[in-house]
Order: sequence, then structure tokens, then C-alpha cells
Amino acid sequence: MKLSNDFKQAYYLINTILAKYLMRNAWVLTGAVFLIISLVVFGNQVVLMIKESIKYGIPTTDLLPLISFNMIRDIPLILSLSLFLAIILTVSKFYKNSEAVVMNSLGLGDKHFMVFMQPVVLPVSLFILLLTTLVVPWTKTQKNIIIERNNNASEFAFIKQREFQEFKNGEIVFYTSKVKGADGNAQQQMEEVFVYTLDDGEPIITLAKQAQKYTNPKTHSTYLRLQDGMRYHGFPSEANKKILNFDSYDLQIIDGEVRSDGGSTKEESQGMIDLLYSDNPKDVAEFQWRLSQPLSIFILSFLGVLLGKTSHRGGKNLGVLFGVAAFIIYNNALLMARSSLESGEISALVGLWWVHLLMFGFIFLLYIYRHEKLTMITNLLLEKVK
Repeated sequence: MKLSNDFKQAYYLINTILAKYLMRNAWVLTGAVFLIISLVVFGNQVVLMIKESIKYGIPTTDLLPLISFNMIRDIPLILSLSLFLAIILTVSKFYKNSEAVVMNSLGLGDKHFMVFMQPVVLPVSLFILLLTTLVVPWTKTQKNIIIERNNNASEFAFIKQREFQEFKNGEIVFYTSKVKGADGNAQQQMEEVFVYTLDDGEPIITLAKQAQKYTNPKTHSTYLRLQDGMRYHGFPSEANKKILNFDSYDLQIIDGEVRSDGGSTKEESQGMIDLLYSDNPKDVAEFQWRLSQPLSIFILSFLGVLLGKTSHRGGKNLGVLFGVAAFIIYNNALLMARSSLESGEISALVGLWWVHLLMFGFIFLLYIYRHEKLTMITNLLLEKVK
């Protein structure tokens, strides 16, 4: 009953100068921590994407969009950690400057701090919910499109002369004696071309005096325009072989329609409505994961207030250290629960929710230990002394 009354009192005091002062400090520290972590993550993303561009031949024009998509994907996690650490630092600063001592003397304790933080926590939670349910799935779809496009196009980016090359996992074997135009983005000209393909398991050999690589601007499909050549359906030694002479023949090597839909069927890029009505364990896990991220920062805000409570004799940064450890354990537990849900080891009803309940229970026990249990022990000692 007393706990409920304290929360009601804190709610009525939420517009006071003290409460607004606490919120302002939390906002400032959240922005500062978010900026620092974002710069570190951004630098790491730049290095990783440059390495991937060198390894997989990703064009420089696609580097900035891919880095941006990765940063947007990581914003919910970065923002959650930033706000959690900001709450710890804000409360810790109040105790170190003896401001919290004055507030405690006025009857304002941890419960009041928890309520005062909610005008900061709730908007951030809603923003993270918007990111995880709408923005992040869209960025993952766009990233998949770029990666799929580069995976397909990079195979034919550089056709080498006088060397047999395999494309599409061996479905196409290509050879040319001479290539003009080494730039993969240019329409390369080739001479004395040999192409081996499979059509429903039937081998097709194509010979041409000249060929040119080009991309259809409407369908985004890539073709080899073969000129003055012959096509053999079946090997020349077979009795049922077919021979076709042609002046010009377009051979498709990249399907633009397939490429543009890359990754759209993955659960990570599906909409919330599709995930909600799906019985696939992976879709259920993705749905609960998106809701878990904003819920986790709401739960961690209570823990942040408790960890921020320090004394002059206590360690200066122990709260932050314990906070980082708790954040890592919390997120790893959610990842483990997500993996178990995807594999069908736990039911959708249990899902990821047990991790949140466990963390909330831990916070409640920590609160009881810090307040009521310590008070009870103190009273017992006083009675014995008397």
C-alpha cells in the first residue's frame, strides 16, 4: 500500500522543478552517450564495409547506403544502452553532488526517481518501437536488394580473356579469346566466344565470333549479345543434337526480376501483420524480438535508478560497470530465447517473455533488498543494542 502511495505521489510531482531538472540531465547524458557510441559503431561499420567491398567487389556508390542501413539497424540497441547508462549516470551524479540527499530528506526516494524518468523513457521506447517495427525491416529489405544485386552482378563484372570461367555455380561456363573494355560497368566487347549452359539438364554449347555484354534499362537484366554463331542442343556426337545458326542472339546471364526481390521473403524484412498471423517459429521469434527491444529499455530504466544510487565511500563507476554487465546478460538471454523459439524448443507462449519477467523479478528483489531488508536488519540491531 505504501509503495502504491509513493508512486502516486511521484506522479503528482512529475511537473515540479526537481523532476524537470532530473529529466533534463537524463536527456543531455543520453544524447552525449548516444553520440559517442554511434561514432565508435560508425567507424567500425566503415572499416567492415570497406573490407567487404574489396573482397566482394561492392561498388563505392553502394558503400554509403549499406553503412547507413547498418547504422539504422543498430540504432535501437545503441539508443537502449545510451538511455540506460544515462539514467545510471544521472542518478549517480545526484548522489555524488548530495542533491539526492536533499531530495531524500524531502521524502523523494528511488520510487520517485523511477517515475520522474518515465517522461524520458516512454518517448524513447516509442521511438525504438517505431524503428523495430517499420524502419529497420525496410532497411533490411533495401540492404538485401543491394547485396543480391552486387552478388549477381559481381560474377560478370570482369570477364577475363583466354580463361575458362564458371558462373551461377557452374551452370554457365564461358570462354573468350579477346576482351575489349576491362571496366565491369562498361559494355564489354568480346571475340571468339564459347558458352556452355544447361537447359533443364540438357547441355547447350554456343559459339560466336563476337559478343557484347549489356544491361536492359527496363528489366535490369544483363545479357550477352552474341553475333554470327551457332548453338548446339546436345553434344555434337549425339544423334538427337540440334544445330541452330544465328546472326544475333541474346543470352540472359542475370535475371533482373529475381535480383530486385532479393531477401523480401525473409522474416527480418516482413511486416508486423504478416508476422502476427504466421505460425512459423522464426516469424514468431522475429515478432517477439521487435517488441522486446522497446520493452527492455522500459524495464532497464528501473534497474538504472537502483544502480545509480551510490555513496561517497562507494566506487565511482561501479554502477556503470554493473549496468553494462546487466545489459549484456539481458540481451544475450533474449538472443538465446529467440534461438530456442526459432528451433521450436520452447512454445510461443513462453517465447521471449520469460526473460523480461526474470529481469523484472530481479529488479524487484534488488529493490526489496536495498530497502526493506536492510531496514529490517537495522531495526533488529537497534533492538538488541537497547
